[in-house]
Amino acid sequence: MVGLGEQQPAPGDFDVVVVGSGPGGLQVSYYLDRLGVRHAVLSADPAAGGMFRKWPIFERLLSWSRLDAPFPRESREYEKFDHNSLIADEPRLRALVPAEMCGDSVLPSRAEMEAGIVSFAVKAGLRVRYGCRWTGTRRDGDRLVLETTDGDFRCRAAVFALGVTDPWKPEIPGIADVPHYADVTDAKEFSGKRVVVIGKRNSAFELATRLVPRVRSLVLVSPRSVRAEVLARASVRAPYLQPLEQHAHGMGTIAIDTVVERVERTAEGGFLVHTGAGPLEADAVVSCTGFRTPLGDLRELGVETVARDRIPALTPHWESATAPGIFFAGNASQGALGLRRHGAGSLSSAVLGFRYNARILAGHLAERVLGRRQSRQSLRSEEVAATLVRELAHAPELWTQKGYLARAVTLAEAGAIDEGVVPLEHFVDTSGPDAVAVTIEANASGVIHPVVYLRRRGRLRDVEFDHDPLHAYDSERYRRQLDGLL
Repeated sequence: MVGLGEQQPAPGDFDVVVVGSGPGGLQVSYYLDRLGVRHAVLSADPAAGGMFRKWPIFERLLSWSRLDAPFPRESREYEKFDHNSLIADEPRLRALVPAEMCGDSVLPSRAEMEAGIVSFAVKAGLRVRYGCRWTGTRRDGDRLVLETTDGDFRCRAAVFALGVTDPWKPEIPGIADVPHYADVTDAKEFSGKRVVVIGKRNSAFELATRLVPRVRSLVLVSPRSVRAEVLARASVRAPYLQPLEQHAHGMGTIAIDTVVERVERTAEGGFLVHTGAGPLEADAVVSCTGFRTPLGDLRELGVETVARDRIPALTPHWESATAPGIFFAGNASQGALGLRRHGAGSLSSAVLGFRYNARILAGHLAERVLGRRQSRQSLRSEEVAATLVRELAHAPELWTQKGYLARAVTLAEAGAIDEGVVPLEHFVDTSGPDAVAVTIEANASGVIHPVVYLRRRGRLRDVEFDHDPLHAYDSERYRRQLDGLL
């Protein structure tokens, strides 16, 4: 293997081509490499890091990595406490973001996150062609051809790990005159001003948290109300709840649930934001209305989108639902919606979720492109229940991607086959041999509990197990309950 600055993949024919050297692209490349899939990674950037080379703009992430935890950093269990590192088979490649953190916060700085990603690429020996920009795409028989500034790369399947990084604004009259979150570089420019932030999602609350100590007043406005009961259980709760706390105590921060109708400039150089709740006067307005995936010419090949044309519509294995052979990794993988039981979505928009998607995607590509089934571990019938309840209690994949990923086992009279972690939607929607899958879900009230999906003779049913206040789902009680179902 070779690292950064050494031999880069040259234009030619590959099984898979990956576009992007952020955490999504590198995670896919790592597992493709371990599975023996001949692939090339292309990046327009001069080095690894992706969006973390410049964002978040205020230099502190919303997701945390605990430096102290009840498990060794090299262990799988530690992944629950480290939401930012990429995952690996080798212990030396795990928890590389905490290794870069100085310890002044559980939220790594942008620079610490970037350093952890670069460290992973170097130590894993990932080959990336940097400074190579993807410029076009076409089909040539059973091959996709990716046109780049360095020549053509041909492949059977392409993985676009470009993130959701293009600034996006809704069609609101006058919003074109308003800077986007991505255009903001210095919080000092807002000192003493009345500020209106359009939006109440991640970037809006990040910006609001940074501006609160400086501004005269701050108003966050959008039609969608903030679900504080959901945010309180999320890993981003502290940055989200600070502006909401100030809203509750009348401390100059206001969150209004209403539609922005138009934005106009005033003669004094300020803004008037017209909303369904009335006009808002402001010295400065920022559009924190989100981003979209930079699709280039992929729409011409049939790629369709969801979420107001911002994210590609994907199958459970993160393939374009309308353009075969085109896959997505990184936070664009949120285009595979999952079952969304009780309205809960995936965490595929963040590293802690899509790192597991990438591992499954690499395995799926290895089987699809190379035509060979990966080896599976056999289990004795009496081992199945114990294996699955242990996963319910400890698997970071199931706890991170609740109701989205599941641990599956195929059942047969001769024994059982451990299928590993799979997309739950794929398991539910696929007919096949008798099998069982377990996952962790949170119901509409936020109560966490296990759910078992059992397929027998082509019929599927789901069984909800009781909530345990200590999350001791590997106890004898749950093993016996699962054994009874099997």
